[in-house]
Amino acid sequence: MPRKLIKRYLPDPQTIKGNRYLSFLGHRIHDANLWHLNRRSAATAFFVGIFCAFLPIPFQMVVAATLAVIFRCNLPLSVALVWISNPITMPAIFYFTYKVGCYLFDTPIRDLTFEFTAEWIEAEMSAIWQPLLGGSLVTGTIVGAFCYFIIRFYWRWSVGRSWRARQLRRAKAINTKESEHL
Repeated sequence: MPRKLIKRYLPDPQTIKGNRYLSFLGHRIHDANLWHLNRRSAATAFFVGIFCAFLPIPFQMVVAATLAVIFRCNLPLSVALVWISNPITMPAIFYFTYKVGCYLFDTPIRDLTFEFTAEWIEAEMSAIWQPLLGGSLVTGTIVGAFCYFIIRFYWRWSVGRSWRARQLRRAKAINTKESEHL
């Protein structure tokens, strides 16, 4: 059940293999284990993808793909989960991680007035990069680990539920055959 559910939403492997930004991975991207979907590879891919989604850097998908190769987890799932932080959710995610970083570094939260200029971005980023990066790493690790354990638990629960349902169907079939013979 979890495998079918996850595979339904995964990107096509050929699309990912043909991505020009991932060409630096070379032959490693063709490793069959990167495309296999089981409980371990899915849970680790959730950790990698969600961790990378919280990183305040460009090209998060490249980082997720590299980590998927290193940790030998499902590459398409890792890359797809990075899109949790998209242009719509990014401001909220990074403001939250900035606040977490300010709490961790015991620094006051700056009151930001937004201007979309290169000078403003450079000035503000030089002032907030430490709490933003620290909060992003801590939050990404915690949320990624939480999702890792949730996926492992859900996968195990789903497989156990399928096994119990199959045993019940077999028991009913045996009882039906026995009653027909009488």
